[in-house]
Amino acid sequence: MDLKWQNTEDIAIRLVEEHPDADPLTVRFTDMHAWIVALPDFKDDPKKSNEKILEAIQMAWHEEYQDSQA
Repeated sequence: MDLKWQNTEDIAIRLVEEHPDADPLTVRFTDMHAWIVALPDFKDDPKKSNEKILEAIQMAWHEEYQDSQA
């Protein structure tokens, strides 16, 4: 499945898989953006992200991260 910016939940799951020890609330948006566009199945325009999109991904990632730590 090709990932696009609107696939916040799927991106969050992939970030937990790729960076299991990273606390999403401590990751800078610039680093998170780089990690997302580096995902092998990410197929969207890297320039189409914005702070609102990255915040939504960060919150979804935080939920997934908390679930993985339980």
